[in-house]
Amino acid sequence: MRALAPYVASVVAYDVDLGGPGVHRGLPSTTLTVVLPVGAPLDVGWRGRPDSRTARWSTVSGLHAGPAEIHHSGHQAGVQLALTTAGARALFGVPAAALAGELLELDDVAPWLRDLPERLSGTPAAGRVPLVQRTLVGALQEVPPPRAEVGRALARLTRGTSVQAVADEVGYSRRHLSSLVRAECGVGPKHVQRIGRFQASRRLVGRAPLAEVAHRCGYADQAHLTREWVALAGCPPTTWLREEFPFLQDVGPGSGEE
Repeated sequence: MRALAPYVASVVAYDVDLGGPGVHRGLPSTTLTVVLPVGAPLDVGWRGRPDSRTARWSTVSGLHAGPAEIHHSGHQAGVQLALTTAGARALFGVPAAALAGELLELDDVAPWLRDLPERLSGTPAAGRVPLVQRTLVGALQEVPPPRAEVGRALARLTRGTSVQAVADEVGYSRRHLSSLVRAECGVGPKHVQRIGRFQASRRLVGRAPLAEVAHRCGYADQAHLTREWVALAGCPPTTWLREEFPFLQDVGPGSGEE
């Protein structure tokens, strides 16, 4: 939907049979995540922080540096959205920095959307994405967007460009760029670049040997890639593949863990 394009990077309906109870990893991303479950609330918390775990009928998470853990019964259904930093302002009326590292509900950040989970539960599967899109279009607010140069910097950092190169491109010192990015996102430019690189590698893991993935995504080597995955995902990429794709037998030469 064109009106949402600057604010919503993706909106996906899901209905998956996971074969039995388990724990799914919610990995770091350069976008904010909104999950609207159907049929059962989402049982989610940050890995290593049992105090953050609770069952929610809507979950809003800001940028974060570690994985979430989603406990499930073996079946999950609902709608998941990825919001841009501009989307946080337009839909919630706050910069993404206000939500960094948080696991919240719609009622906490956008009370005007509090009835969306209930409306979604009464909607047939084929109508769930259109319902969410129409509701979000109606909720868009007239708020100042992020500064244009900050938006350009975030786009470049997300694609893995070095912090110094981005600072030079937008005409700021690294310190000033860091202050502006942190005020908008809640994390510094190095973190945004790191997560952007990780996100790029996630799209390639399982489709190419890990040494090649490391080279293509800007890691020093495969060992560097593995260390970053352990830090950000809580596991090496090969463990993630086994968890997410249990029938995948071989990810190619050079795929061993470091």
